[in-house]
Amino acid sequence: QVQLMESGGGLVQAGGSLRLACAASLSISSFTTMGWYRQAPGKQRELVATIRSGGSTNYADSVKGRFTISRDNGQNTVYLQMNNLKPDDTAVYYCNANRETGLGYVWSTTWGQGTQVTVSS
Repeated sequence: QVQLMESGGGLVQAGGSLRLACAASLSISSFTTMGWYRQAPGKQRELVATIRSGGSTNYADSVKGRFTISRDNGQNTVYLQMNNLKPDDTAVYYCNANRETGLGYVWSTTWGQGTQVTVSS
């Protein structure tokens, strides 16, 4: 079964940038959707961005125009480029990988351990 490992988190000032990476132990082309979620203290985990095997992407309204999700199939890695970071972006960011049926039913999902992103004001 696939293992996911996030990296790239850290401390950055507001307005700065970070790039998160999610390295998978299997070919990411075998997954229908990969994405990033985040969870801040005292809050529920929320979707940040997803990328489908065909390349289409979706973003949470709060990050549109600032974050970009991409993938490198050769490196089995999904990235999240985060620009113009805000204190509200502070959270643990988790990588997610899903396999779906042709009707969109998720029958397999895997989570990484998370990487901390802290944005200071």
